[in-house]
Order: sequence, then C-alpha cells, then structure tokens
Amino acid sequence: MLKRLSVENYALIDKLDIAFAPGLNIITGETGAGKSILLGALGLILGNRGDVAAIRDAQRNCVIEAEFDLSGYRLEGLFASFDIDYDQQCMIRRVITPAGKSRAYVNDLPVQLAALRAIGERLIDIHSQHQTLLLGESRFQTALLDSVAAHAQLLEQYGSVYDELNRTQRERDELLRLAAESGKDREYIAYQLEELQAARLAEGEQEELESLLDELSHAVEIKDNLLYAAQVLDGDEQGVLTRLKGIEQAIGRLQGVYPQAGQFYQRLHSAALDLKDIASEITSEGDRIEADPLRQEQTRERLDLIYSLQQKHKVDSVAALLALQAGYEQRLSGLDSYGSQVEELTLRIETLLARAGELAASITAGRRAAGPKVEQHVTGLLVQLGMPSAQLRIEVAPAGELRADGADLIRFLFTANHNTSLQPIEKVASGGEMSRLMLSLKALVAAHAQLPTIIFDEIDTGVSGAIADKMGEIITNLSGSLQVVNITHLPQVASKGDHHFLVYKEETPEGTLSRIRKLSSEARVAEIAKMLSGSAVTAAATEQARLLLGMEKL
Repeated sequence: MLKRLSVENYALIDKLDIAFAPGLNIITGETGAGKSILLGALGLILGNRGDVAAIRDAQRNCVIEAEFDLSGYRLEGLFASFDIDYDQQCMIRRVITPAGKSRAYVNDLPVQLAALRAIGERLIDIHSQHQTLLLGESRFQTALLDSVAAHAQLLEQYGSVYDELNRTQRERDELLRLAAESGKDREYIAYQLEELQAARLAEGEQEELESLLDELSHAVEIKDNLLYAAQVLDGDEQGVLTRLKGIEQAIGRLQGVYPQAGQFYQRLHSAALDLKDIASEITSEGDRIEADPLRQEQTRERLDLIYSLQQKHKVDSVAALLALQAGYEQRLSGLDSYGSQVEELTLRIETLLARAGELAASITAGRRAAGPKVEQHVTGLLVQLGMPSAQLRIEVAPAGELRADGADLIRFLFTANHNTSLQPIEKVASGGEMSRLMLSLKALVAAHAQLPTIIFDEIDTGVSGAIADKMGEIITNLSGSLQVVNITHLPQVASKGDHHFLVYKEETPEGTLSRIRKLSSEARVAEIAKMLSGSAVTAAATEQARLLLGMEKL
C-alpha cells in the first residue's frame, strides 16, 4: 500500500508531501491543476525514464520519494532476486540531476531501473486514459486474460524456454553462415596447409642452414687457413709449441735462484696447455671440413624453399611460418567441426521446441478456461453499468507459431446492442463504453493480481448520472480489498471516497505552483458542490453535495 508520496522540484511542484490511506482515496481538481503531474512523479518511482525537462529549477535535483507498506504481499523473494534488503516498510527514491543523470534507490540501496520496474509492477497498477486506448491491442488483451488465468509461473517458464530456443536458433544460423563462408575457403586453406606441412619446418632450422651454407661456400679457404694455423702451432722444430716448450724449460731452471721464475713458469705452462688444445681442435676442424658441392646445393635449395615461403606469407622467420601452419590446422579443424556442432544444436532446438510446445499448450488451456470467467464477470458488471445487451467474447485462436507470450492469438469481441454481431472491441466500442469495459476488466484483474494499490486516472470519462454513480460503487467495492486512488471529475464518484484530496494551482512570487491538500468534511461539500454546479456554487448544489456524501441537512 502506498503510504506517502513526496515530490520536490518536479514540473509545477516545488515541494509536496501527501499521505495516502487504505480504502478509496479521491483526487479532484480543475483541468491543468497538476493531477497528471502527480502520476508522472509516481511513474518515476515505478521505473519510468526521467526527463531533465521536467525539472522545475535547473539548479537543483528533482527528488521523488514514496513509502510503501508491503505487509502480507509476500514480496521477499522478489527483493532477494535483486539482492535488495526486504523491509515491510519500503522506501523508494528517485533522483534526477540537472545534468540529466538518474539514480534510483530501494531502501537506500542503489538499483537499476529494471529492478525498479519489476518491483513497481508488484506494487501499483496505474490505469490511465492511454491504457483505455490500449484495450483494443492484442498484447494488452492477452496480458489481461493471463492475469485472470493466474499462470504467471507457467508464463515465466515458457519465456525462459522461448528465449533459449531463439538463442539456440540464432547460434545455429550463425554456424551455418560461417560454414557456408568458410567452405568456400576450404580448398585454399587445405592447399596452404599442405604446402607448409610438406616443408617439414623446424624451429631454429633457418639459422643452422645459413651458418652451414656459409661454411660450405668457403670450405677450401677455411680448411687451408686452419691447416696453416695448426702447422704453425704444432709443426716442426720451429712450431710455436716447440719453441714455447724451450722457453718454459729455460724459465724453470731459474726457479731455484729467481723467485719470480716460478710464477712465470706456471703461466707459461698454462698457456702451452691452452695452445696445445687449440692446435688439436684446429687440426680436427681442418680434417673435418671438406668441399662438398652436392651438400652445398642441397642446403641452398632448402634455404630457398624457406625464403620463398616467408616471402609468400609475408613473414620473416620459420617460427612465424609454423604459427601460420598451426592456424591453418585449427581453421580446417573448425570447418570439420561445424557439421557436428550444427547437428548438436539441431537436436537441442528439437528438444526446446517440444518443451515450449508443451508449456504453450498449458498456457492455452489456462486462457481458454479463464475466458468464460472474464466474459461472465464483465457482462454482469456491464449490466449494472447500464449496458444490459452488452456481450463480450474472448477468442483464443492458434497463432500457427510460437510467440513470446505463447502460441495464441487473443481477440476481444464486443457488442453493446442486442442482435448485433460481435466485432473487435476497438472497432465498435464508444469512449464511454470503453471506460465501462475497462473498469469491469480492471475490477476482475485487481481481484486476481493481489496488488497493494490500483490508481484510476479518469476511468469514468464519458459517463454521467446514474452510470457514474454505479461506477463509483464498483470502485468503492474494489477499495474494500485493496487501496484505490481515483482521479475523477465526477461528483458521484468523488463523493464515495474515504479520503478526498484537492489539487490546485497557486500563484506565488516564484511562479505558478501545484499544491495538494486533504479536504475536511465541509471542504468536501464545497468541492463536490463546485463539481456539480461550476464556479458559481448554488444552495441546491450544496444540498445535493451533502446528499451525495450522506450528510444530513444542517
């Protein structure tokens, strides 16, 4: 139940704080006084998008705050689904900055608009004149019928399956598209891969081959110089090692008489050993290296193949060629896997289609069962509202396909006159008839939806006299089980309220402002008398107002 609404810096409202009560809350006021502004502010609380143009003072934030009593409505699970702390006394706040940024809070916790809308749908149903125009739309009719059928959980299950079905179908379609596109490249990819695989490339191979080719290309030069060096180091009696040996012995003989000789001897001995090892290695290398034209040609050919592949693929290393090869292998493997993936998704789609079909059939059954209840209830209320010959028929026909809300086409057919064929409701119902139809439907939906609060914005448009009085009775009956806020221009309806609020404009130094105040008993008499007779209130109008309010004559 809506307990309090606070509005600050919104449209014509500078600051407003209004406390609502259980039962029937009536709001009246002249056209343009600001009743629609109240609904706009409340819409922000329920998750509607904010508009910076609605901020009255561009230097301040617009702040809308509403307090709700959630006792007995079992909304704990809904709050938990959004990780919001639940409290029976719930506070919702919406802030819009002059820069156009919007923030929303539930029990002081920041929330997204999606969460705010989900919670708002369970707190208040706002019926506006625009909703009456929606009565002819299939989606609106379907939602009304589903509300009476009371299969929200079934619809939620179906919606989940339907969404997954669409996602899976899109995924399969994308795979088929990729397979078709990639199939065109399959021959090219296979050829490139085969060429790289045939090359049998190895990491580091290029550097080794380039070094080997240099050696083979200069084999004679290398061999001659190595053998010359070996001869000089370890040749005849004039070789470096032979002469070094003599020097080593000469220094060795001085060790007994010349202390420094020992150090020189060790260093010379170490150098002789190193040179001996070097001479041995040079000799081995000189013996190994031979001019080999055949091997030189094979090495050059191998390098030419590598260079050719690098130039073709615009890379500069064997590692990059190997990476390309792995990529082609992966792409080719992916092409081969498309078929199995498509087959797997097709089986999944068949399973989802079967499940969606089962759920849709249950939804259809619920709608068909609810249809006669709606027809009987609405027809009965329309008789009370001065339409004794009115008939409403709800058609639940196969749509021929699965849709977001099931597999049905819902149509509300209507006639207000005896012996007149039923036609789609939007084609034959007048404005006053649409108002009475909508009230009858809302009365039924409200009973099934178990909403805390319903707000009627001039649902009585187009009716007057005894019919208006009867509409007031129906609205009053509704207020026995839920809180009703009713904006009306009809004195017959206004007089039935448990609480009466007046919206009015006031000229102030800051400009024209919208105000609202709760009316006392005598103020209600004056307001309803004004609604009966206009600005010039007559004694007869005052007396009639007292009669409508059930007050004895003074």
